[in-house]
Amino acid sequence: MSSEKTKLPAHVDVLVLGAGISGIGAAYELRRQCPDLSFAVLEAFESFGGTWLAHRYPGVRSDSDLFTYGFSFKPWTGRPIASRDEILQYLGEAIDENGLGPHFHYGHHILSADWRSDEGNWRVEGVSGPEQTPFEIRCGFLWTCQGYYRHGQGYTPDWPGMDQFEGRIVHPQTWPEDIDLTGKKVVVIGSGATAATLIPSLAPVCEHVTMLQRSPTYFSPAPNRDPLADTLRDLGVEPAIVHDIIRRKVVRDQQIMLTRALEDPEAVKAAMLEMVEAYLPPEQVKAHFTPTYRPWQQRVALVPNGDLFKAVRSGKASMVTDRIETFTPTGLRLVSGSELAADVIVTATGFEMAALGGMLLKIDGEPRNFADSVSYRGILHTGIPNMARTLGYFRVSSWTLRVHLVSDFVCRLLNHMRAIGASSVEVEVAPEDVGREFKPGMDSEVFNAGYILRGLHLMPKRGPRSEWQGRDYWAEQTDLPAVSLEGDVFGYRDAAGRPIGNGCRTDAH
Repeated sequence: MSSEKTKLPAHVDVLVLGAGISGIGAAYELRRQCPDLSFAVLEAFESFGGTWLAHRYPGVRSDSDLFTYGFSFKPWTGRPIASRDEILQYLGEAIDENGLGPHFHYGHHILSADWRSDEGNWRVEGVSGPEQTPFEIRCGFLWTCQGYYRHGQGYTPDWPGMDQFEGRIVHPQTWPEDIDLTGKKVVVIGSGATAATLIPSLAPVCEHVTMLQRSPTYFSPAPNRDPLADTLRDLGVEPAIVHDIIRRKVVRDQQIMLTRALEDPEAVKAAMLEMVEAYLPPEQVKAHFTPTYRPWQQRVALVPNGDLFKAVRSGKASMVTDRIETFTPTGLRLVSGSELAADVIVTATGFEMAALGGMLLKIDGEPRNFADSVSYRGILHTGIPNMARTLGYFRVSSWTLRVHLVSDFVCRLLNHMRAIGASSVEVEVAPEDVGREFKPGMDSEVFNAGYILRGLHLMPKRGPRSEWQGRDYWAEQTDLPAVSLEGDVFGYRDAAGRPIGNGCRTDAH
């Protein structure tokens, strides 16, 4: 992979924040669709990868298939569920193969971004390198691709007695390099994709590993292969064609599955539990793998080759469904009165949400609460000129499917602005909606994951009309490319700050 470094420019047309899968997707489309615009990608970490660079716990892998989680422009040729190292290799190749490396600047932590109306650009400030050297860069358009949670800090509840535990408490998000779990009794608290990944990875090493959950989660066991992909490859079909066919098939299958889950949740629930019963006795499935919520109300973690269930069946791992009363010097006391002995306790308890990577947002020097804005298609935000945000899908569809849609939309918007001579754009709600009380940015009735519920107050609002609300991939794949950039939701201005545009509302300022 390329290690070429370039000097950070003083000004670029477009500044992308974040070098994970969203930032790489943005950079690719900027180079392809906006070749005359200068751009840079700033990343706080020492390299690309985002989540995949930050997470280093044992067995870390994708919980989405790589045919849809991978890029449309780079075929995936491996197994559907991939390891951290495989994904990082893939992302590095995507950067190198498309000549994106010179645009990436690592070790640059963003502290603040300030839109200056008098200058018509953003002043972005931060610190770089081990010495935390201050830097400033200006840009005409800011594109945030920083994800939705704090990479350096996971969520751990404040349980009673934690300070008296004599062993070690570890969060997967900050997995220590020096930890040795050989022969140790380990308790993993949590029931999400991270816990499901850790259990089969730790079981062969530990004396015993216990997965402690408050309530069960849906898991989907399946062979880590796609028979159709294997057949097409064996027939010599080109990788790009295989990738496109399987990508379309997965999207179709997900849509069918989600529709069934909404229309007949009990039947889908029964089918999902039947798959688990292929590995474990029915009484164990009923006690530890039968959730109380509807299928896909939270994200369903894929369990490749049933490895979680095989670890439990082997006796090296066990499941406990209970609540913690207190930590003790030697482990955990549960509400039921039973105790779990532990040398190490792993808190796989989720994320801490973050808005815009935690940077301070300002407009003309005044701090602006991002959560006070209203989000247009989850991309542009009221009261914030010339800023777009890439946020992928959370529930069923892979994150990257939306990365492509958003990247295409933003590039189309940038080209439209150049075509009409606009220096800035700001979205505006309809006059009849001004002053209304808007709802939180995500519908917790539809998606009730714990980290979402904890972070709703950080999210921009959603409006009453469809374009101001979250949509799924099956709607957006046709809606977003068809959006008219001349509609009255867009307020354009020229370099002198004068309103321009074809019938756009111009009275926002």
